[in-house]
Amino acid sequence: MLKAYAGQWCLITGASSGIGAEFARQLAVRGMHCVLVARREDRLRALAQELEAAHGTRCEIVSADLSQPRAGRDLLAEVSRRGIAVELLVNNAGFGMVSSLDETDVARALELIQVNVAGLTELTLLAAKEMAHRGHGGIINIGSIVSFQPMGYMAVYAASKAYVLHFSEALWAELRAHGVTVTTLCPGTTRTEFFDQSGVPGWAERNRGQDVTSVVRTGLKAFDSGRHYVVSGWTNYLVSLAVRLATRATVVKSSMSVFRPRRP
Repeated sequence: MLKAYAGQWCLITGASSGIGAEFARQLAVRGMHCVLVARREDRLRALAQELEAAHGTRCEIVSADLSQPRAGRDLLAEVSRRGIAVELLVNNAGFGMVSSLDETDVARALELIQVNVAGLTELTLLAAKEMAHRGHGGIINIGSIVSFQPMGYMAVYAASKAYVLHFSEALWAELRAHGVTVTTLCPGTTRTEFFDQSGVPGWAERNRGQDVTSVVRTGLKAFDSGRHYVVSGWTNYLVSLAVRLATRATVVKSSMSVFRPRRP
């Protein structure tokens, strides 16, 4: 677990908006310098200017497409080339996909697995090895409330987030003796661009959700405490427990009502 934030470097993927951008803001308040990573370089530059003006934070921008193989390895190599040692990695990059089977874009599904699973795994393992060698550091991986259950019409995304939770919890157990904390933050519905980009525009506005400020605050508090995972919001936490009590068939059949396609 980090003993101090001030003067250390964090690397945040998916930093151009939403939860990723909010992590940058809250970590900058704590005195961290930020490596901001996403595809939308214009947004990264605007965020960097904001953080530098408000907090005197040093920011490095890396435009990267994490859907490409070896993108994580190349990203860390570039960061190392700039002389930066990453003390905190926030794996926030990822996207969702809501669709019925007959409308599922298989290529898009495989791209989701590359970003949400393969890219996250590559970044986590490479960064964790370096942190363990140094004897300090931390990783926050973004899971989801659906990390705890399968979801009809959101099968690939839910499965990817189940992987993130299980993978991260295992590393938490392995690395805690080496001075490295791995925490999985599992938000529920959060008011970001996520659902608009996942194929259900306006869904977050029609359903009660959390703001990014409270979600990130919850994640950082759990990380500070050395916790292996945290669910953001009491209602979401109770849901994560309830699905363990019902049969798996009941859980997945019930999930189909959430994103069931509307018939014309």
